[in-house]
Amino acid sequence: MVSQVTDIDQRIWQVVAHIPRGKVATYGDVARHAGLPGAARRVGTALRKLPGDTRLPWHRVINARGQISLPGGNGACHRQRKRLEEEGVRFTSDRQLSLADYRWRPG
Repeated sequence: MVSQVTDIDQRIWQVVAHIPRGKVATYGDVARHAGLPGAARRVGTALRKLPGDTRLPWHRVINARGQISLPGGNGACHRQRKRLEEEGVRFTSDRQLSLADYRWRPG
């Protein structure tokens, strides 16, 4: 089943596209910047609609605890961590990083 892309998805993707290399944003941060306060889960829905060959930096979106949300045994989880590490993000544990150090705070 192919999910229909909505204007809300586009707004979310535009925010994600602006997260700089080496920085992360939480699902809630992205929702807020897209004009959707309180809609963190909607961000996850929009990111799941991305095509497999997307160039959008989806890997820069993490949960409010500073963790990768994808299941640990999931290949996408490993890809997300690898991509973040390639951008200089350091993890404090398997899926945890410091939001104080890496959180994107747009001007």
